[in-house]
Amino acid sequence: MKRLVVLSGSSHPQLTQNICDRLGIEPAKSRLSKFSNNETSVELRDSVREQDVYIVQSGCGHVNDNLIELLIMIQACKTASASKVTAVIPFFPYSRQPDAPYKRSGAPFIRAPPMTVPSTPTDTPSSPVISNDTNNNPFFRTVEQQIVLNGRQQQPQPKNKIQPFLNANNDGYKQWLVRSGTLIADLLTCAGADHIITMDLHDPQFQGFFDCPVDNLSSLPSMAKYIHFNIPDYKEAVIVSPDAGGAKRATSIADKLHMDFALIHKERRRPDKPQKHDLMLVGDVRDKVCILIDDIADTSFTITKAAKLLHENGAVKIYALITHAILSGDAIDRIQQSYLDHVIVTDSVPQDEHVKRCSKIKISPVASLFAEAIRRIHFGESVSVLFDPSYEIS
Repeated sequence: MKRLVVLSGSSHPQLTQNICDRLGIEPAKSRLSKFSNNETSVELRDSVREQDVYIVQSGCGHVNDNLIELLIMIQACKTASASKVTAVIPFFPYSRQPDAPYKRSGAPFIRAPPMTVPSTPTDTPSSPVISNDTNNNPFFRTVEQQIVLNGRQQQPQPKNKIQPFLNANNDGYKQWLVRSGTLIADLLTCAGADHIITMDLHDPQFQGFFDCPVDNLSSLPSMAKYIHFNIPDYKEAVIVSPDAGGAKRATSIADKLHMDFALIHKERRRPDKPQKHDLMLVGDVRDKVCILIDDIADTSFTITKAAKLLHENGAVKIYALITHAILSGDAIDRIQQSYLDHVIVTDSVPQDEHVKRCSKIKISPVASLFAEAIRRIHFGESVSVLFDPSYEIS
């Protein structure tokens, strides 16, 4: 293929090789290394002058190092007079940030942790004088002390009431959760990226952060094909979304395959009902095969807890189809000990070690999807056909 160059970052070189095999070319040569102080060094060993360059780098492993490496590679290609630089990012970094407090392990808090409330300086004469000792320091005040100091008359909220975002004064202030999406988009475009190819963004509106075209490929057609060809009597099975956020994704597959759909809803515990379950199943799964659909599995806390709930409600077999299986921490052990029977993941991030450690995990390759997308974009063809489940990639 003329005027086409594919470069590999260090995050997933095997995927780059598989993409190049599909395209019938060899990856361009480069040298990626680090100096003794861990600064990233990039050296291009093939000419990219007036070429269309595609850099494959997934947002996994050492995410920050891989992101900086991608930015430097993009800038190096632009400096070397590349005609166009496309960043191929199967799993986009920083596209998912927690909406609620999380434990260090990655599991969401069931109850909000105790919070101390920093006060906002004020110039009013009536403000109490605060000394520098620990008991009076605004950063160490208890809820009761803060309410007294502010001169408010309302009673403190019960300690077991969940208020993960509101401060003790209940004045509507929400703890600031930094969303880094716009920053990452600006960094990529500033480095010189002319086009972005990714797959299953956690939030589709993330595409709007960019000032360059973004092709957000979908794994749903390949998931639908897997269900159709690998799950016996699949029309009798039930598609399940493990949370409300993934309902649209799961219903899309259920509608295409004319299957039943169920939803697992996370409900908050009420102080007067301490024994109430955290998860609630909406739908009937008794004596049914269940297929959990999700885009990201990091700690695998969500899908394993969902599988347990399905088992308790009579499911006879449980599959999980995951697009981006990061599986950090003790996620592999959690899956191995769970009620999940089969976990099918794409290789948008490296999966070799995961497969070795867990016999339940099977890989659904995505190299053919990205290779076809690169080919079509390079020749100026439409990529909309790649979203059609009936389309067969040769």
